[in-house]
Amino acid sequence: MESVADTNSVDLKVTELLKEVQLDYSPAFTKEVDDAVSAIKGAIDKIPENLKVTADEAPGFVRDIGADKVEFEFKKPKSIAVGGSYALQCSVKPEVNVDLLVRLPKECFHEKDYLNYRYHAKRCLYLCVIKKFLMSSSLIQKVEWSTLQNEVRKPVLIVYPGMKLVEVPEFCIRIIPTAPSLFSIPKLHLNRNNVRALNQGGIPQATPKYNSSILEDMFIEDMEEFLKKTFLGWKELQEALMLLKVWARQRTPIYAYDCLNGFLISVILSYLADRDRIKKSMKAMHILRVTLNFIATSELWKHGLYFMPKGQNAIPKEKRLPLKESFPVVICSPSTNFNLAFRMTGVGFLELQDESALTLECIKKGRDCGFEEIFVTRVDYPAKYDHIIRLNLKGNSKVYASGFFLDDECWRLYEQKVHNVLIQGLSDRVKTVRVTWRNMLSECSIKDGLSTLNAEPLLIGISVSSLDKAFRIVNIGPDADNKEEALKFRKFWGEKAELRRFKDGKIAESTVWESDQWKRHIILKRISEYVLLRHLSVSKENIMHIVDQLDFSLLYGTEDPISSSGSLLGAFEILSKQLRLIEDIPLKVSTVQPLDSAFRFSSVFPPEPHPLANEKGTFLRLRSLPPSCIRPLEVMIQLEGSGNWPMDDVAIEKTKSAFLLKIGESLQNNWGMTCTATEDDVDVFVSGYAFRLKIWHERGLTLLRRETGNDQVKQVSNMDRELYFRSQHSSMINGLQGCYAAYGPVVRLAKRWVASHLFSACLVEEAIELLVAYIFLKPLPFNAPSSRITGFLRFLRLLADYDWTFSALVVDINNDLTPNDEKEISDNFMSSRKTYEENVQSVNPAMFLATAYDKASEAWTRFSPNSMELKRLMAYAGSSANLLTKLISEDHNDSYRWECLFKTPLNNYDAVILLHGDKLPYPQRLLFSSELNQGSLSYLNVCMATVLLLFSLLLWQCNTQILVCAKFSL
Repeated sequence: MESVADTNSVDLKVTELLKEVQLDYSPAFTKEVDDAVSAIKGAIDKIPENLKVTADEAPGFVRDIGADKVEFEFKKPKSIAVGGSYALQCSVKPEVNVDLLVRLPKECFHEKDYLNYRYHAKRCLYLCVIKKFLMSSSLIQKVEWSTLQNEVRKPVLIVYPGMKLVEVPEFCIRIIPTAPSLFSIPKLHLNRNNVRALNQGGIPQATPKYNSSILEDMFIEDMEEFLKKTFLGWKELQEALMLLKVWARQRTPIYAYDCLNGFLISVILSYLADRDRIKKSMKAMHILRVTLNFIATSELWKHGLYFMPKGQNAIPKEKRLPLKESFPVVICSPSTNFNLAFRMTGVGFLELQDESALTLECIKKGRDCGFEEIFVTRVDYPAKYDHIIRLNLKGNSKVYASGFFLDDECWRLYEQKVHNVLIQGLSDRVKTVRVTWRNMLSECSIKDGLSTLNAEPLLIGISVSSLDKAFRIVNIGPDADNKEEALKFRKFWGEKAELRRFKDGKIAESTVWESDQWKRHIILKRISEYVLLRHLSVSKENIMHIVDQLDFSLLYGTEDPISSSGSLLGAFEILSKQLRLIEDIPLKVSTVQPLDSAFRFSSVFPPEPHPLANEKGTFLRLRSLPPSCIRPLEVMIQLEGSGNWPMDDVAIEKTKSAFLLKIGESLQNNWGMTCTATEDDVDVFVSGYAFRLKIWHERGLTLLRRETGNDQVKQVSNMDRELYFRSQHSSMINGLQGCYAAYGPVVRLAKRWVASHLFSACLVEEAIELLVAYIFLKPLPFNAPSSRITGFLRFLRLLADYDWTFSALVVDINNDLTPNDEKEISDNFMSSRKTYEENVQSVNPAMFLATAYDKASEAWTRFSPNSMELKRLMAYAGSSANLLTKLISEDHNDSYRWECLFKTPLNNYDAVILLHGDKLPYPQRLLFSSELNQGSLSYLNVCMATVLLLFSLLLWQCNTQILVCAKFSL
């Protein structure tokens, strides 16, 4: 339940948002708009009557649309009126345009021009004449072609007036033709065929999409008047429409030609108002919530939405049936049996329902009723979908081999074909396959033909149902006895299909996608490419599947080192078992817990077995040259309880040291292990790995609550505290890793990025793990990511966009936090921000990360990053997020562009220390050699032995940032 404080806060934010996005309909602004409209009307009025118009005005368009008998004599429009959002006083910045409805004169058309695209051809030619005269006007800056909701057969003109509007610099006017009462409505019934070329075996097929395309122009003006009566004078409804537009624009997968637009939002609101679902007493946010709930849950969508005349309670079945048979979504206009949502696809509507449901979750669970998630966070293709596929179809004539237009446009038919192929191929592995293809109309298209509209890539977004299904190696098809289905299966899969006997004795058709464990994430890619290549006329180089482009940053040689983690876990099991078997110490070992990130599969490079860390007398087979250093893996052990522990803090630590010495001695004597003991820990070599044992005793926690001036006690306290924090953190992350299989790869990419940009010193790996955990635990307005690239992009955006100054980031992995805990975290955060007004740079911690075990952000970010480091970190993350978004959504196949995500500029530093590659402990882990052409930098080329001395001198002599990078000895 939302609190009163949350309600007041969100009301204030909504008010400020509306001030920012709504137009100021002041007399001065409306006069500027009226002047721009008058300039267009004046230019159109100068067009001479009876001007002969032929196909030569748009030869390519008329030819490709397949129309004939298109000549007519130009007559001036019967009316020119302002419509759309501007007329409803609901325009939303920054994308503001005024719809100018130009009524086409009947004299330009014949009675049967509704046949065979003649209407569409003449409609385009009429606009060509208007464009020619607008271009000759000194009051018009430029005129461009566009489409009405991406429908190529219905072009519109975008006019940019010569005068600039101060409030809206990018202001433009859309000229949209209308044709009320132009044709007989029964002639355009959904069951009629009006494109004679569309037939099967000589039998004409119905053309519901084509007929609806014409009906739309016939009823635009009626709908405009209906909407004006509903919205004008109802402030809260107007505000709700503006909020819903902001919400939809932030969600590009649904704010699309085959799903939702501002017009349909206003229609749905009008329907709810007409049905008394929306009351005059409701505020804008309440109306938004009611609308989203209706979209997400209403059963009425199954039958369709109908504006019924007064006194009528139901729509006759004979009127409803043709609509539902022709269209997946029906919103019937008030005046006639015309479906206002005829472009909306079933997949588009399911996405709309999904987004509506997620937004309701944001309102329910988010802070300030989810204001940030609803109106600020971008829900675009790269961040929403787990896999993105781009098909480059430029110049592919197969797309329009059967003609550009029959009932629907060839581009929409191709979208459906791609969707069907992928749905059949990927089956239950995916939850959603979203296919869209934006077609950009231009002067070239009008003149030379529509084949140029294939320039933009076709975009496919895929949401995975579950990683268990997505990573499945075998697809089981129909039983061998089912001959008909087995034949269909083999026809679809071709050579990939094979008959197999399974362990349960079942014999069935199947496809097998053999893969190493660390390559399972590309099984979907392999399947997608196979079915697209088999069933579509597209080459492999024109298929860009975004899933593994960043794998290069995680490879050690030619494979992912995570694949060798099994031997590490095996070595740990041996050590753990032997520690518990030790008998010759006063207290037995009760708990053995690994603390290193390698054990929770979040280490970028988990260690491989090293010959120097092997047991005596055993031989270790090496796959490659071993590193020059052995990385010890910390393991925390606890001893069984006893009342004989000393009470003195220093004595406790001395007792731990004695136990460690005895444990090392016992392991060495009983099992022949090599051990090296110090006062604080003991290193044990097992099966090629080095484990560093530390003892934690719970009495050490009492040191955290003691106040003393003894520095030695403080040091002991910090040691115990760190072990406690790391123990709690490791347990939580292990649990999270078990719930989200994509977590490990995402956090490894995040760590690799942080290290590549030299932020490892200020952002420890535990903090990175918590940041990545947050995007899985609090994914709204998304679902949790199921691919590494999507998760990595969300990590970068979180880092760049989160309000670190005024918001604590709370990571509640096990849902342990109570209201009292949350209040404690809030109080701790507010206490840390007391000095903000005095000195922004003194805020500490700058990045407040709270967990159930660390409510004051003391464990990982207490001192770093500081404010300056965090500012740089956010800037780098924002830049990388923008680059990654472009790489995913635009046509970039160059691997160098992907590598740029992990290349950091050196010109930000005053001095650069270059290390010889052959002197580094892990030279194979470097992604790139250092680039030296970075301007006038000072370079110090040294060997490892002098680095610390030089580093100390440089820091002592000047207060500057120092970069240590590697130089290969080639």
